[in-house]
Amino acid sequence: MDKNTEWVMEQKVKRTIENLEKNNMDAYFVQDEKALVEKISEFVTDGDTVSVGGSMTLFETGVIEFLRKGKFNFLDRYKEGLTAADTKDIFRKSFLADAYFVSSNAVTEKGELYNVDGNGNRVAAMLYGPDKVIVIVGVNKIVKDVDEAIKRTKGCAAPANTKRLNRNTPCTKVGYCVECSSDERICNDYVLMRKQAQKGRVKVIIVGKELGY
Repeated sequence: MDKNTEWVMEQKVKRTIENLEKNNMDAYFVQDEKALVEKISEFVTDGDTVSVGGSMTLFETGVIEFLRKGKFNFLDRYKEGLTAADTKDIFRKSFLADAYFVSSNAVTEKGELYNVDGNGNRVAAMLYGPDKVIVIVGVNKIVKDVDEAIKRTKGCAAPANTKRLNRNTPCTKVGYCVECSSDERICNDYVLMRKQAQKGRVKVIIVGKELGY
């Protein structure tokens, strides 16, 4: 990225952060994974109960490993050997977490979070329950508005995640959403978080690189 393209991105990030703040969400920019871990360390302390929503970004940035190695009560949905009942129990207990780590399918420059879920546990916890919701996104997830957020989800996030999960849906064949009615569809719950009633509960950290889907 040359200096002019970098400047354009900086202005986009600046607008997004300003509008997230106007919408009662704390917002931050960090340059890389090291700075990200330093920032999230400000929001959690030893002994906290922490949980995560399904996210490639959390793996790519080392957040999952940070939580596993920390002195937290980590409700680890990715722990080996979990049964379906174990996972369901973790999803429910996550509502009582001190901090819930997650990414977002898109963040608009108007300061909105747009997400599409399969089971609804991720978006449900983002909306209500955990004391803090820490949303981590790469700059690639910033879009102009909700229309662009929908396009991003249909053209990138949904087919990529469906492919990752080995679902037998049309989008795994063609690479884009066709609004299917498949039993294996992962696009079931559509949530737009426009403004927060509780100021600062949601904290959005934008990382200066492309991350996740």
